[in-house]
Amino acid sequence: MSKEEKAKYDIEGIATLFRNVMFAMALLIIVGYFAADWFKNPKLETIALFLSILLGVPYLLIRSNSNKYKIDKTKTE
Repeated sequence: MSKEEKAKYDIEGIATLFRNVMFAMALLIIVGYFAADWFKNPKLETIALFLSILLGVPYLLIRSNSNKYKIDKTKTE
């Protein structure tokens, strides 16, 4: 992106969103691993992996592209 385009977005907010969603996805995968180990059912691990991807990626894309992270210059002036 050019400097002008970067100035239109809250990069810190988007980075925080990415961090939080990635940690949540990792936590779901880890819980799935331990649940699969606990219940002796390896399918739970696969389900947790795909569930984290199917929930996390669309949520991340929708939220990061929302107007929440766009900086409105008219409000700051």
